[in-house]
Amino acid sequence: MKAVIGLSRQIILSMSAVVLCVVALAVVGSYIFYALISKFWPSPELESDAWLPTDWAWVGIITGISLTVGVAVASKLARRILMPLNSVASSLRSLADGDLEARAVAPCGSLNEATILVDDFNSMAKRLKHMAAEQSFWNAAIAHELLTPLTILRGRLQGVFEGVFEPDKAQFKSLLSQVEGLTRLIDDLRVISLADSSHLKVQLRASDLAEEIEADVSLFESSLQAVGFVVQLDLTRNWIVCDSARIRQALLALMDNVRQHATPGTITLRLESKNGSNHLSVTDEGPGISEAYRRKIFDPFHRGDSSRSRSQGGRGLGLAVVRAIALAHEGTVSCRNEGNGGTTFQLSWPTWPSRPMPKE
Repeated sequence: MKAVIGLSRQIILSMSAVVLCVVALAVVGSYIFYALISKFWPSPELESDAWLPTDWAWVGIITGISLTVGVAVASKLARRILMPLNSVASSLRSLADGDLEARAVAPCGSLNEATILVDDFNSMAKRLKHMAAEQSFWNAAIAHELLTPLTILRGRLQGVFEGVFEPDKAQFKSLLSQVEGLTRLIDDLRVISLADSSHLKVQLRASDLAEEIEADVSLFESSLQAVGFVVQLDLTRNWIVCDSARIRQALLALMDNVRQHATPGTITLRLESKNGSNHLSVTDEGPGISEAYRRKIFDPFHRGDSSRSRSQGGRGLGLAVVRAIALAHEGTVSCRNEGNGGTTFQLSWPTWPSRPMPKE
């Protein structure tokens, strides 16, 4: 809007200057013309109000010169305005036809406002191209993630149907685990999509989060111990304002990430409130994460690097869900390496969020 207003102002000022120059040229030129005539060719006819042929000739000359100057200035101004606008219009048509490489050009001498318009269009085109690439990546990644469990389900069900597998409890348990995996995948995708569109809502309540975390840990602690992990709790007892269900969902994602990628050992789970923020952190004992990978670790479908991965499991969505939940709480999530070679994931959110809590 500012660029359009500035462009309009520039056009008005420029055309006004053209008109003033034309008028000034005509008036000043007339005075100079008659001053010269009176000085070098004095004639009684000059005292008459009647228009002489020379008067008409001079008016014609002045008008022609004024029009020529006006047309030249207006044409130059029009080129400075219309060339970048035409470039934007042409690029828009190409963009509408699917050419995401289309870019507008602002020739040298273009108005500053027109150049800004061209730059804004090119930024938009680059963003569209990036979004299209992201959409293609997401489609391929989602298809890949869905393919594995669906293939397993299809193969198992076909085997049961053809009598290859016995329809016993173990088979149904295996099928159920694949269905649960699909359910988690769909829920993770839903959370991330809602967060990207700023529609992920949280139900803020004051809750004893430490007690709820202890209850959750008691449920999955045995599965962690089975693969060599020991959970150590350091929880501050306090009433904390949050969506406890979402925070616990983020915690489960962090613990699942540790189970898949960290070296077996002690997992320290810490909850504290300080400096106006609540902090929930999960610390493992290694092997650490490279600096390059840490910059992308919370992106969807971004899996661990070789220094940290012990398996190829996981959907690559857990940490993206953690970030989505943190942002929904007006908070942040971070990842840092510790001095002992371990890694700490920390979820932080304000003690008193800016949005009001719903009334009970």
